[in-house]
Amino acid sequence: MKIALSVLFILVAAAFGQVSAAISAQAQMLQLPDHPQHADQHALATEQSLLGCGSVTTAHGERPLWEFGSDASAPQPLGDVARALRKEKMTARKADKVFEKQGS
Repeated sequence: MKIALSVLFILVAAAFGQVSAAISAQAQMLQLPDHPQHADQHALATEQSLLGCGSVTTAHGERPLWEFGSDASAPQPLGDVARALRKEKMTARKADKVFEKQGS
């Protein structure tokens, strides 16, 4: 089986070798496309609004967000949070009976 696969591989490689001989061996000049206006200076386009309309409109009763203030209180320091959790853990209800695993 190995011999048959080896022979098949050699035949296929030889066939591809024959096909590649059809490609011309002559050197060819590389021709890049020319874009003459690529780096020329020209006038900018007219300004366009991204919003779709040219003017700013406001509705009756609209107020900026900064006037409402923030409902969130100042963040609590991490040390205070840790102390509160430690105190809560110490005052938490403990089990009345403790069972220990005996034997294996």
